[in-house]
Amino acid sequence: MDTIEFMLRDDHVALCVLLKLTGIASSGGQGKLMIANGDVTVDGQPESRKTAKIRAGQTVQCLGQTVRVVAAAA
Repeated sequence: MDTIEFMLRDDHVALCVLLKLTGIASSGGQGKLMIANGDVTVDGQPESRKTAKIRAGQTVQCLGQTVRVVAAAA
């Protein structure tokens, strides 16, 4: 399983945008489709909200890839 570390510069990022920025989805629309299909979990729980606010410390999994969201250094 691949793990990607995503540096969060703001307070949060929308889940569908995170999938796009990490390259798991080729577009925001594809990310929304993955979420709607039930392919995405946040902290081990299924997530169906396309624009769920993902914050530092959370872990997102989709299609065998894991994204650890970390706060950018101040």
